[in-house]
Amino acid sequence: MQNHSKGITYALIAALLWSVLAIIIKYALNFLPPATLAWFRFATAFSILSIYLVLYSKNSLAILKKPPPLALLAAVFLGLNYLFFIHGLNFTTPGNSQIYIQAGPLCLAIIGIVIFREKIGIRQLAGFAIVTAGFIIFFSEQLKETYLIPHDYKTGALWVALAGISWAAFASLQKILVRKHGAGQLNLVIFGLNAILFIPLVDFRSIVSLDPWQFLIALSLGLNTLLAYGSLALALKYTDANKISVITTINPIITFAAMIILEAMAVTWIEPESITILTISGTFIIILGAVMVVYKKAGNNKLKVNISQKNHAGQENIG
Repeated sequence: MQNHSKGITYALIAALLWSVLAIIIKYALNFLPPATLAWFRFATAFSILSIYLVLYSKNSLAILKKPPPLALLAAVFLGLNYLFFIHGLNFTTPGNSQIYIQAGPLCLAIIGIVIFREKIGIRQLAGFAIVTAGFIIFFSEQLKETYLIPHDYKTGALWVALAGISWAAFASLQKILVRKHGAGQLNLVIFGLNAILFIPLVDFRSIVSLDPWQFLIALSLGLNTLLAYGSLALALKYTDANKISVITTINPIITFAAMIILEAMAVTWIEPESITILTISGTFIIILGAVMVVYKKAGNNKLKVNISQKNHAGQENIG
């Protein structure tokens, strides 16, 4: 599998995990406070990753003795992402928050093109435009309500947008760090630092009072965090940030599809989503735009290989 394909695959895994995560968090907030839940996710991810590295790659633990400054900064941005998003949800709704959290992937795409000098063609530009149009259609109802909502509601939207920007800063630093460090090493620092920073906000009594089922739900969130951010780090290693940003924008679509399935199963612990023609149309438009951005012709690579082989053969003949 080529690096580009690997990157897209890992980005899709991360997007799928984050989409399921949103639903599980909605359920887990019934028995754990937001900050406590965030700490539990970081602490669980750090613990599982530490055990794995102790068993299979002890040398990777050396990064904890002298962590890269950029890794520490990346950890802070990811922690801010968690705090800003939780704070924003106190003022706005989950559906509306999905609009403004897209500030993250948008900023990452711009950073990828401007800072990392990633090449982008006319097809990719058209794809970005189509994705944007698709999201406007997909979230048309929520966007209409934005102009009618009170000031506190808009304040929540601002906090969620800041959460997205913080995530973009984190992902950009990861893009730099994965060039020299392994994904597991970096996440060990990022999870570990946030597990420490969140301690003052933790309500340990709520954790002790969890029943076995609730504990398993919380544990699954930690495992989700570990796998999702491990996949993101690998995606950033193998492909362009602007392409990853488009993949992550499909999170709401996957979440929406999962909500439809849950509604069909007559689940009562979460409110159902409304389905309209605009919603379905927006979904197909977003997918079309995403495919246009991430699709890469194999012909160019084959041409480069053929040219390289011919040049090599020519050099042998000259010798």
